[in-house]
Amino acid sequence: MAEPLPKYALLENERRFLVLQAPELAGTRVRLIEDVYLDASRLRLRRITHFDGAAPEHKLCKKYGSSDPTSAPIVNIYLTADEHAALAALPGRPLRKRRHTVAHGGRAFSVDLFEGALAGLVTCEAEAATPEAIRALDFPPWVAREVTADPFFSGGHLSALTAPELAARLDAERVAL
Repeated sequence: MAEPLPKYALLENERRFLVLQAPELAGTRVRLIEDVYLDASRLRLRRITHFDGAAPEHKLCKKYGSSDPTSAPIVNIYLTADEHAALAALPGRPLRKRRHTVAHGGRAFSVDLFEGALAGLVTCEAEAATPEAIRALDFPPWVAREVTADPFFSGGHLSALTAPELAARLDAERVAL
């Protein structure tokens, strides 16, 4: 039996993979994602800067836990720039990445290149309309290992990592593959 969704939440069906050798990204759609994982909460504050002239987006997000890591409830509240700035004053851990949209097999995939202490980390993710569709999705051959259920690669955990901690884990991943 499926878990009930919290009020106002939608089911996000998503899978993430570690990428050890990024695909060609020249000419792809790119946007800057700046997150703040607010302390003592499951809340994420996000600003998205589009490089195609579209207006910036500001969101407050809560991802709920789920027994199925590929399908979990999520709530987003769209904010004004002033509301985002007010919430950004709260204590939290920042995370920056450039998200590229890459086509493969007639499907769009998001390839995230992390910045700052997480420079060198590259992940690939995709969403689908249903839990069945995301589980059946074929990912590109350049992805290395699925990390959807690995808490190390969750945004909240990544935002607290140091560069040496990430480097040690990525070295271990390369050896394991």
